[in-house]
Amino acid sequence: MSKAPLLVIAAGGTGGHMFPAQALAEAMLRKGWRVKLSTDARGARYTGGFPHVVEIEQVASATFARGGLLAKALVPFRIASGVIGATWKMMRDKPAVVVGFGGYPAIPAMGAATLLRLPRMIHEQNGVLGRVNQLFAKRVQRVACGTWPTELPDGVEGVPVGNPVRAAVMERAGAAYIPPGDYPMSILVIGGSQGATILSDVVPPAIAALPMEMVKNIRVSHQAREADHARVTEFYAQNGITADVQPFFTDVPKLMSEAQLVISRAGASSVADISVIGRPSILIPLAAAIRDEQTANARSLVDANAAILIPESALTVESLAQQIQAVLSDSHAALQMALAALGTARPDATERLVAMVEDLQSA
Repeated sequence: MSKAPLLVIAAGGTGGHMFPAQALAEAMLRKGWRVKLSTDARGARYTGGFPHVVEIEQVASATFARGGLLAKALVPFRIASGVIGATWKMMRDKPAVVVGFGGYPAIPAMGAATLLRLPRMIHEQNGVLGRVNQLFAKRVQRVACGTWPTELPDGVEGVPVGNPVRAAVMERAGAAYIPPGDYPMSILVIGGSQGATILSDVVPPAIAALPMEMVKNIRVSHQAREADHARVTEFYAQNGITADVQPFFTDVPKLMSEAQLVISRAGASSVADISVIGRPSILIPLAAAIRDEQTANARSLVDANAAILIPESALTVESLAQQIQAVLSDSHAALQMALAALGTARPDATERLVAMVEDLQSA
């Protein structure tokens, strides 16, 4: 009996890379494929949601973005050892297709697939190619794009597929929206895997600055870094605001479906989740993003009047309080924002990506 075809997914670093990778893994397993995930120790932290039958292969990788001079000097050697290890594994168990989702942990598997000339493609979540995807864009047969339009190198054609969302998000696709009113209302605050400190600084006092008759109805679920957890929890408590503050929510799709408003970074997977579930949002793109990709990610929701964009440079307690109040005091406008968000969604993104993988296998 011949073995089922093998898909190797190369991804890592952050949830932004791992969530769409997880969605593809779930779909390909249903199609009868075997799936391996190639990542490093940092990426392995995000594998908890992957189906247990996905084989996790940790490889050596590294980034020039962190560490001292010695660490940076060792980067090429770590990456080279990772590529050699991945090549050896692929020679023993040959993948039918290799898909890279970006992040430095994707380099070894994508490098090995390039050396072995295996069918390979990349998926870029953001409106601007990440460094690793930029490296491989001209060395793969297909480039799938999560945000459209995506800035691509000359001569590279992208296929707009959307950003796949996990099964837990799809289960709540288009969940009924309860517009804000004079009853309990939920605000979900998510800062992504990095740079959420500014949200912890500004969001709690902005909510506290709202009119008292509004504040008494508000329940907050706030994702804050470990380092900010105690002070954020204390601030909400001192201001009489009901809040659940956690470093990581495992049930974001549930919390988002119950929310009247989402305050979030504009990471690609967050934007995809907000669109598919269909919620009004206030988006604050990460200013430290080198290519300003989060502003590009937010464009579809903002252009559809589904989201309010506040650049980090303009984010103050006053400006945020004003926008929160604008959404929560106008139930009709909030409902229109929710519907507009749904209008930008690509709920079939996973199916489109699956079709590209199958097409590449048979090419």
